[in-house]
Formats: sequence, C-alpha cells, structure tokens
Amino acid sequence: MPDHRGSGLTIALVSSASFALSGMFASSLIDDGWSSGAITTVRILGAAVVLFLPALRSLRGDWGVVSRARWQLLGFGIFAVTLAQLGFFSAVRFIPPALALLIEYLGPVLLVGWTTARTRKAPARLTLLGVVVALVGLVLVSGVIGSVHLNPLGIGLGLLAALGNAVYWALGASQTHGLPPVALAGLGLGIGGILLAIVAAVGLLPVRMSAGAATLADRGWPAPAMIIALILIATVLPYVTGIVATRRLGATVASFIGYGEPIFAIVWMALLLAEVPTPMQFAGAAAIIAGVVLVRLGELIRRDAGRAGSLARSRPWDTE
Repeated sequence: MPDHRGSGLTIALVSSASFALSGMFASSLIDDGWSSGAITTVRILGAAVVLFLPALRSLRGDWGVVSRARWQLLGFGIFAVTLAQLGFFSAVRFIPPALALLIEYLGPVLLVGWTTARTRKAPARLTLLGVVVALVGLVLVSGVIGSVHLNPLGIGLGLLAALGNAVYWALGASQTHGLPPVALAGLGLGIGGILLAIVAAVGLLPVRMSAGAATLADRGWPAPAMIIALILIATVLPYVTGIVATRRLGATVASFIGYGEPIFAIVWMALLLAEVPTPMQFAGAAAIIAGVVLVRLGELIRRDAGRAGSLARSRPWDTE
C-alpha cells in the first residue's frame, strides 16, 4: 500500500492556506454591509451547489454508500458545518473574535481526548507536549493576550464551535463507509447549508446583504466576485482538500496542521494588506510549527509501539 503521508502534508497545507483567506474575503464583505450570517449561509450553500455534480460523479451511481454513510453525513452537516459556523458567529457577539477563534481551535484537543477515551490508550508524551506548545503558539498569534473579555455564554458558544471542529476532523478521517471525499464535502455542506438557511429564515441568524463594492488589497471588487472567491477558494477547496488530507494523515495530525491557518492568515495579510506581523506573532508561528512536529512525532511513536506490540503477540515464541 503506497505511503501518502508526504502528499497528505502538502494537501493539508493547501487546505489551511485557502481556509485562511476566508477571513479576509469575509471582512471585505462585512465592511461593504454584509452580515456575518448572510456571508456564512451564502458561502456554505454556494459551495454545496458547486460540489453537487462532482459529488454525484464521484459516487458513480452507488447510492448504497450514501445510505450506509447517512449518519456520518448528518453528523458532518449538523456538527462540522452548522454547529461550527453558528457557534463561532454567535460567540463573537459576546467575546472578541480572536478569543472565539482560539476557543474553536480547541477542536483538535477535544479530538485527542476523544481518541484517548475511545482507545483507552494515553497519548504519547510528545503528543501532549505538542498540544501545549501549539496552543501557546495560537495564543501568541491571535494577539488575544491583554485584550481578553471573558463572558461565560460566549465561551460556551465557542466550545460548541470547537466541538464542531473536532467532528469535522473525526468524520473526515473515517473511511468505513466508503464515501469519497468530494461526496462527503458536497453532501455534508448541502445539509449544513439547508440548516443554516432555516436558522436564518426564522431570524436566529441575522442576514443582511449589499450590492456595493468590496475592498481588498486597496482595490474595489464587485460583491459577486468576492462571494465567488469566498465560495471557490476559501470553502470548496479547503473543505475537500482537508478531508483528503485527514484520510492520509489521520485525524489528530491533520487537525493540528490545521493550526497553520492563522499563520497563513498572517502571511496573506502581509502580502495583500501590507500588514507586518509582530514579533509575538512570529514567535507564535514558530511555536505552532514546533507543536505540530511534536504531535506528528508522538503519533509516529505511538503507531510504532502498537506495531511492535502486535508483532510480539503474533510471535510469542520469540524471546530475543
């Protein structure tokens, strides 16, 4: 069986880099008069429409796989899409966006805890160290230090977003149902988009749109062009590549590589907005990278230990 971990790393970085553009596109639209609820709903529904035909083609007429994966699809749409989006955008009403994003990024930590509880095997020490180092890096990159306003409701909503984030990685890594990545992304986004539209229709998600020009990189862009970029570059591409990467790397490693998103966001801001990162953000980026490396090493050690144990059990006569 070929080893896809090298390509998985590249694909995971592509996912993080493209996800990182969503904030810039969304900020431009918000400045133009769009509400975050409208951006989220249009973004998810638009991505589902774009992926609809590719998802059907990837199934090759095998609708049985959709039936077998119905609970995974519902979980992806409800938790990984709807809960993650609603949790985050509801949290920012009560706490700063940087803090809300930081809490949402606790998803990989929840994933490590869930994996430990499910397998009843403690993670490697390097994995735990990597978790701590990566979280410290996130705090430094987010710039949340010194501007923290704690609100219990906002923190709770942020934790719901973190739960959705964890489910995204867990379900993305699952291959027991045989659902292709494009189908999982397309159908899952469709379910999530419909739920978001319902929530918006009943007034729980404020929706406001504008036909004016959105500004990005000191240039005016028509709102439809910005929406198309948000859908194709910052939604379709990262969701599909994220699932592919997760299946090649495993949920834990891929989720921590997802911490590269704020690093790429800083890079995009420097390139497109000429905003120079602070020394603290540089230090945070280095810590995130170090944390991801430690998590990866910890997972390799755990996997090798598992293989050694299996080999020993299969050769009980070999005492040397």
